[in-house]
Amino acid sequence: MSLALPTALPPQRPFLGIERSAAGRLWRERLDVRAAQASLAIVQRHGVPEILARVLAGRGVAIKDVPGYLDPRWEGLMPDPDTLTGMAAAVARLADAAERGEQVAVFGDYDVDGATSTALMVEMLRAAGLDPLFHIPDRIFEGYGPNIPAIEALAQRGVRLLVTVDCGTLSFEPFAHTRALGMEVVVVDHHQAAETLPEVAALVNPNRADDVSGLGHLCAAGLVLMVLVGLRRELRRRGWWNDARPEPNLGRYLDLVALGTVADVVPLIGLNRAFVTRGLAMLRRRERPGLTALMDVARLSGPPKCWHLGFLLGPRINAGGRIGDATLGTRLLLTQDPIEAGAIAAELDRLNTERQVVEKQILAEAEAEAEAALGIDGEGASVILASGQGWHPGVVGLVAARLKERFSRPAFAVAFNGDLGAGSARSIPGVDVGRAVRGAVEAGLLVKGGGHAMAAGLTVARDKLGAFRAYLEEALAETVEDARAVDELAIDGGLSAGAATPELVELIERAGPYGAGNPQPVFAFPAHRLVHVESFSAGHVRVRLKAPDGSMLSGVAFRAATAPLGEALLANRGQLMHVAGTLDIDSWQGRSQVSLRVSDAAVVDRP
Repeated sequence: MSLALPTALPPQRPFLGIERSAAGRLWRERLDVRAAQASLAIVQRHGVPEILARVLAGRGVAIKDVPGYLDPRWEGLMPDPDTLTGMAAAVARLADAAERGEQVAVFGDYDVDGATSTALMVEMLRAAGLDPLFHIPDRIFEGYGPNIPAIEALAQRGVRLLVTVDCGTLSFEPFAHTRALGMEVVVVDHHQAAETLPEVAALVNPNRADDVSGLGHLCAAGLVLMVLVGLRRELRRRGWWNDARPEPNLGRYLDLVALGTVADVVPLIGLNRAFVTRGLAMLRRRERPGLTALMDVARLSGPPKCWHLGFLLGPRINAGGRIGDATLGTRLLLTQDPIEAGAIAAELDRLNTERQVVEKQILAEAEAEAEAALGIDGEGASVILASGQGWHPGVVGLVAARLKERFSRPAFAVAFNGDLGAGSARSIPGVDVGRAVRGAVEAGLLVKGGGHAMAAGLTVARDKLGAFRAYLEEALAETVEDARAVDELAIDGGLSAGAATPELVELIERAGPYGAGNPQPVFAFPAHRLVHVESFSAGHVRVRLKAPDGSMLSGVAFRAATAPLGEALLANRGQLMHVAGTLDIDSWQGRSQVSLRVSDAAVVDRP
């Protein structure tokens, strides 16, 4: 079917005429003329309901790709592992270790992606007949990535091969020491790389300059799975698998890959989306004792969904690395003992509660500093940089994320202990903080640092903090201004409260899982009366909307009570408002109902 499309598209008018909402955004319809025509074509060719076709077209799904998009299979989307530079050398060295029965150690990171990557590698090496050690560094005392004391301790335990996952791309000095100790190294990492790479047996990283695989969107867990596919194939070629040592089913590892993928906020497109789809199905079967116990302590009711991984399970695994024992997360993922799993999950839940208290205290100080830097008009700084003596370094990443959300700017939070500070950065779309941090390292303003476009970590001396602040303003001001100028909320369609049914939510879930790169559909509820609104818990705002036909819908604006959105809702009880958000099904005590996660709102203009 061919469509005659206009060569020039008319400019889109603001959705519902909203040019500046409570959150300061312009509302626009996600589908332009071409996407609307593609939506119609999807309905005609594939017979899907119109609202699902609109969601698919709004995410750029080609008409021919609809069946595969609605039923993604990771096996069909998985490229040959050897497309990754360094893969052949990596799997050959790992296979040699299996054949020789060498002592191998896996060195991971202290976040969720690091814990899942470590657990994946350890499980595969165990399946290959080895008994690997693993080490997760202490965030405070060791910091990120391989370090010489840890390497020396592993060498004393007889380690001949060190496998780093989710770290290692920039570990020049530690790996030089590793070579001196007679150990070899295989690196599996996805962080941004420099022009020069450390001297190791193999380095697999889709973001190294000489890699043309196009797989830079994978998190470390997804990348490790590709290594395991290559390793399983290489060991099969060598005749390694037999009745006593059966070839593992790597599909059973996808619950770990899904958790790492969602928690690391990589784009849910292509292979990543297939990983998460299959991983969520595995989680529903509750076959891994550690994740089952974690879902129970998190009081996860109903089938696990993508946001559960990011907001319920991920933070609890992270809590061990932030303010407790960094190995807890990996131990939880690896254990087959339900009793041990329950004990570790309970400890992680306790640590997560403690982390929330610490974070709240530091955030209050950081917000005060940020408000002072922004000035009365709120435009005094392009980048937020907050710091404090004695702040817990384990929560600075979360504090930076909260600052970024509240002030719509890239945000840095730095915890000083004496003259050195450990910091984290979180960015807004269109502003690459990882590149800025690497530039600051090269300029001698930071002791060390690195990361991604959207997140970075760093170490800074106190006497360089002012120069670093000035550098950030100079390097990022123009980019931040451009990025903030495009502050829009894309709306997938308008609904009445009565149309927000469980059947509708289940229908649009067919285009999920949703997350970074595959945004959850946002629906507007025009001119609904705000019959109830109240703040509750940790700064959330609960609302109840009434449509003109009398139908009702409940919703929550999370962490909004002191933000412009929450303030607008609380000030307009009983008034008509346009309210926008995403739909979900809340399951509680066997009952299910649709709930709106409020993203934005606007007062209805009076004639």
